Amino acid sequence: MFANKRTPVRFSLLTVFVWLLVAGGLIFLLWQVINRISPGNLPVSTPTADLTQVYQTIAAVLTAQPSSPATNTPQTDIPSPTTQLTQTQSFPQPSLHSTSTQGQPARTTTPRLLCNQAAAGNPIDVTIPDDSLISPGQSFIKTWKLVNAGTCTWTTSYSARFFYGDQMDAPDSVPLQEVVPPAQSLELSVEMLAPELPGTYQGNWKLADSAGILFGIGPNGDSPFWVRIIVAESLTATPTVTSGPTATSAPTGAVTHTPTPNGQVSGQLMPAPGDTVDLDTLTLNGGEEDLAYQVDANQYHWLAPYGDAMIGVYGNQKPELANCESANMSSAPIAVESLSIGTHLCYRTGEGRFGRMLLKGLDQTTFTLTLDLLTWALP
Repeated sequence: MFANKRTPVRFSLLTVFVWLLVAGGLIFLLWQVINRISPGNLPVSTPTADLTQVYQTIAAVLTAQPSSPATNTPQTDIPSPTTQLTQTQSFPQPSLHSTSTQGQPARTTTPRLLCNQAAAGNPIDVTIPDDSLISPGQSFIKTWKLVNAGTCTWTTSYSARFFYGDQMDAPDSVPLQEVVPPAQSLELSVEMLAPELPGTYQGNWKLADSAGILFGIGPNGDSPFWVRIIVAESLTATPTVTSGPTATSAPTGAVTHTPTPNGQVSGQLMPAPGDTVDLDTLTLNGGEEDLAYQVDANQYHWLAPYGDAMIGVYGNQKPELANCESANMSSAPIAVESLSIGTHLCYRTGEGRFGRMLLKGLDQTTFTLTLDLLTWALP
């Protein structure tokens, strides 16, 4: 019975020892495993870049740019690559063809040369200068010298064409007889016939290209060139000078009235561009104007009649009342540039009174005129 009682004790100690060995082995194995998988012993690898993280980073950088006008909006979904690439296209990109001038000096525009443009030769009147005396019914040849101031060559399909005024039996169109390259000149001749009645006659002409488009002289190539003659009954006739007081000189812009027994008024005026003239009283800017002194956009100066007033060029001889009553006058403006110092003009006021005007002087700086005037009384 004694032996049977000790056997279970040895069995229990053996069991405990075995479990201790097992537990120790497990602890040792666990320690080895922990040492092997520690961060220092883990293998280093380079993971493939996460595209989602890349796109999110690009979006964040673009959103942080100061030039971006976009407003940050929280995103609940992961943006796709297409969405992000589209978003980057909203930012301004430099252009190879940009025409922006911001921050640069303003460009100056060089005036464009005209294809068809003429200029006056030196001199322009080769024959029949202005106010030449021509006998009634006499034929004559007017010759101008013109320079090709444009960029296109004048061919023989170009022509000179009557524009307005007194045609004096000239043809409507005269073809050019030669080819004229740019910067070259030609002499253009037209045969005319003086009218039978005495007076001053002026015909205005322009050039025409092969398509019939008119052009002329001047800064814009649109002003006509002209012929002006005086037809007199006798080339040696001396005008009759009426007796009576003569006009006296007056200060600039003023007028001295010299009444005569028959109601005439005479004096001197010095109108500047923009002034108006009352030809009945010979006053400037009085409110009852018969004549305006104007300047246009091309810097040409004009004497333009008002209302029922009329004006016409008479010539170098001083006209009398009978001459102005029969003179060729109209309401058309007269270019001051077409007049020479010493030219006489006839006019009729809005009240029906006739008068004469002498261009006595012209200030080339201010373009102020000096005019001697006489207005006859009504009959």
